[in-house]
Formats: sequence, structure tokens, C-alpha cells
Amino acid sequence: MRLRGWMLALAGFGALTAVATAQDLKSPSSDQYVPRLGDIMGAAQTRHQKLWLAGKTQNWELAAYELRQLKASLVEAAVFYSGIPVGNVTTLEPSLQSMSDALTAKDGRKFAKAFGDLTEGCNTCHRSMKRNFVVMKVPSDQAPFANQQFAPPSKP
Repeated sequence: MRLRGWMLALAGFGALTAVATAQDLKSPSSDQYVPRLGDIMGAAQTRHQKLWLAGKTQNWELAAYELRQLKASLVEAAVFYSGIPVGNVTTLEPSLQSMSDALTAKDGRKFAKAFGDLTEGCNTCHRSMKRNFVVMKVPSDQAPFANQQFAPPSKP
């Protein structure tokens, strides 16, 4: 999906917030089911790792599917949790578009570059939300959670 299409989709999801009663980070609504932010981000982390594994094995169709699912998780987080600035999600669009382009081209080198940029975009969002202790990385292997750094981040 191109930038314009992504923005229209995001605006559409934003319109749903009037119906869905968007939540802030600390108080989800009790009158409807809203997945916990940690659960949405856990799903995003799983999609992030699966995207990497699919791309590394050049399963471009699976990688494209995982990218769509990852985008949906990010949009869901912004819709349900008003404490997450929509700008944090939309600033990922260039990285998401580069990833989509790499998958369409079936280009492993472009894929690796786009994946690194996307991962850094995740970390930039985490830092902006004062969650700099959540550090994503390019997976090192197929082990679960191989796409997260668990050691404390070094102090600047």
C-alpha cells in the first residue's frame, strides 16, 4: 500500500475510534473488549520475527502476509491507546513502504536494509514513549524472542 493508501487506512481506523472509544495507556474501557497494549505489542513482536524469518528464506508471500499483520498491529495500538501518538505509527510508513517494495522486488538485500530501518523505527517509538528498555533487534536466530535485546540498554 502506498503512503496515501496507508494514511487513508489510518484515517479510517481513526474514525473507528469514535465508535470504539479509544483508550489511554492507563485506563481501558470496561464496556468493550480492548486487547492490552502489551498483548498487541507482543503480537507485533512475533510478526516482526516471522517477517524476518520469512524474508531470510525468501518466502516472499509469507513475508508480505506478516508485514500486513504487523501494520495491522501498529494501527490497532494507535487506535485503542490514545496515549500513543498517531505520528509514531505514521513515521514508520517509509520503512514499511521500503519493506513492501523489497518484498515486491523479491530483493534480499533491500529486504535486509528495510528490516533494519523498520527495527530502528520501532526503537525510536519505544524511546519516544519512555519505553527505551524495550529494544528490538534484527533476529540472530530462530529462537523465540531472538528479536529483542534483554540486557539493559547502555547509558548514553
